[in-house]
Amino acid sequence: MKKWLIPVIIIVVIVFGFYRWGVNFNNTAVRLNENISESWGNVQTAYQRRNDLIGNLVNTVKGAADFEKSTLTAVIDARAKATSINIDPTKVTPQQLANFNKVQGGLSGALKSLLVTVERYPDLKANQNFLKLQDELTSTENQILTARTRFNEATKPYNNHIKTFPNSILAGLFHFESKPYFDAEVGADKAPDVKFDFNKKEN
Repeated sequence: MKKWLIPVIIIVVIVFGFYRWGVNFNNTAVRLNENISESWGNVQTAYQRRNDLIGNLVNTVKGAADFEKSTLTAVIDARAKATSINIDPTKVTPQQLANFNKVQGGLSGALKSLLVTVERYPDLKANQNFLKLQDELTSTENQILTARTRFNEATKPYNNHIKTFPNSILAGLFHFESKPYFDAEVGADKAPDVKFDFNKKEN
């Protein structure tokens, strides 16, 4: 074998090794990123279900005589803000997710205030449509918590993949950036208190 072939072979092997490393890194990153997108879709679906239920709840409450308009308006406004934010999971930033978290938390707070206010309206508390909606809201809040948790679980392996050395070198070259996690809201571990005391005497 000619001596000049040896360095050529070495170079070819090194180049092929880097090529395989790059392909494996990219394909794994893409697959993990797709898992994040799928998980985010489930988050959006859960929140959309809640928004739809809240819309139905608002329509039901509107039918109650003299219901506190400020409480109802707060829910309607918070719902509008919550539905106005759209996030691309492939390009999500910590600030975007924080803003999303903030407006969803605002809607949760407004909803809780509305449900507490309902205590003063015995007709609403006995309304079968309202009772069905409150049960569905409780279930949906649990679905949201599960979807958010699974989003974080999908994000972790992706972040680990692109942040660990030497993959971090390729991440910069291929423009793969780390994804933020959902931070728990205050009281996020509790679904809205939508249980009512039907034995309570009304004034």
